[in-house]
Order: sequence, then structure tokens, then C-alpha cells
Amino acid sequence: MQPSRDISRLIEIMAALRNPDGGCPWDLEQDFSSIRHYTIEEAYEVSDAIERQDWADLREELGDLLFQPIFHAQMASEAGYFDIGDVIYSITEKLIRRHPHVFGEEAAASAALAKGQWEAIKVEERTAKAARKGNETPSLLDDVPNALPALVRAEKLTKRAAKVGFDWPDLASVKAKVDEELAEVMEAQATGNTSAVHEEIGDLLFAVANLARKAGVDPEAALRDANFKFTRRFHHVEARCREDGIEPANAGLDRLDGYWNEIRAADKA
Repeated sequence: MQPSRDISRLIEIMAALRNPDGGCPWDLEQDFSSIRHYTIEEAYEVSDAIERQDWADLREELGDLLFQPIFHAQMASEAGYFDIGDVIYSITEKLIRRHPHVFGEEAAASAALAKGQWEAIKVEERTAKAARKGNETPSLLDDVPNALPALVRAEKLTKRAAKVGFDWPDLASVKAKVDEELAEVMEAQATGNTSAVHEEIGDLLFAVANLARKAGVDPEAALRDANFKFTRRFHHVEARCREDGIEPANAGLDRLDGYWNEIRAADKA
């Protein structure tokens, strides 16, 4: 078996790995549930490579991500559900159907018009999917996946609801909602009711996701950037502790905060 630029070689390799006669024991033990976590992880690693603009890593990570649908399709084929050809047919059919301005006779003179056509077609698809499941009145929220990261899903849910006018009129009104939810967190905390605190913090995070959407900010990307910034700044704190010959755990909050303010000031300079 030799490497190839042809996707059929990847399909052959996957089939060999899952072959009960001489295949890989680890691959043979896997199922849809065990692999799905790797699928999600690979997508995040693609995103990380893009954010770092590491194109060599991106090439490798895209390969790892491409392997995931091949793996799932192989298991589905073994179970008699579908095969990789069905997967490819499904996505090509969907793309052709959703782009009548490219593959049909309809025209779209701008990106906005093209997006409008796309959204109208997606509404038709949701209705058809709901009908197949015996639900004649689909919800706008039906195809927002439960498995999405909670912050991403919150943003998508509020974006969907906004399509029918269920939305705050402006950023200031969402900010007021955030303030309200924060106050309710503090009230719940004062009662000592941990269940209520859990619920109110969830409401607060949901309101913050809505605030980000209203401000035109991707909340997941913003939080990732904040995580990166915190990590970089804390590395500086640790480095300064080493310079001063003291363990971070013994440095005390005032000293640690002083180191933190050094890098914070440098960032703003």
C-alpha cells in the first residue's frame, strides 16, 4: 500500500484497517460513539492551525479531519446503513440544490441575494425533514445541533430566533439583560442554593452570548482569544517568579498581581 493523492486510496486504507482479517485491533474496536469525539477534536485542530496561520499544520490537520468521515462511512457500510458514495452524493446534491444561481437558471446579483436564496432553501429542507419525522410544524431551532459547544449553540439559537423578530432591539438592551442576569446570580449565591446558582450562571452566559452576537462578535472565538491571552500572561507571571527565585504558590496574591500588571501594561503600550 503506497500513499496517493487519490481519495480512493484513503478509502482503501480505511477498509484495510477495519478488515477483521489482518486489520488494526484498535480501529476494529471503534464505533460511532467512540469516534465522534475524535471528529470534534480534529475540527478544533483545523481551526487552531488556521488561527496560527501554520499552513503546513493546516494541510496535516485537514487530512486528519478528512479521515473522520471516511472512518464513519466505513462503519456505516459494514452495518448496511450507507457508504462513502452515498455521503458524497448527498453533499453534492445539496450544494447543487442550494445554489440555483450557480447550477440552475436563477440569478443572484449579490452575496446578499445568494444568501437569501440559501436561507429560503434551508427553510424548505427543514420542513421536508420534519415531515419525514412526522412533524408537520418544524421549529426554527430543530437543526441547531445539541452537540455544538454550548457557547456556539447559544449564539446560533438566538440568531435563529432573531430571524422572526424575537430579539433585543439594540446592544444597550442586551447589556441591561446581562446586568439583570448577573444580579440574579448574586441573589442566588446569597441564598446558598447551588441549583439556583447553576441556573442563573447559565442564564448569564446565555445573555453574554446574545450580547456578543448583537455586537457582531463570535463569542466562541472571543473566548478562545481570551483563553490564549490569559495563558500568555500567566506564563509571564511564572517566568517572573522564576527570575525572583520564588514558587508561584508562595509568592502571594500581591506579588502575582504585580507581575500580571506588568504584562498587562506591556500589552496596552
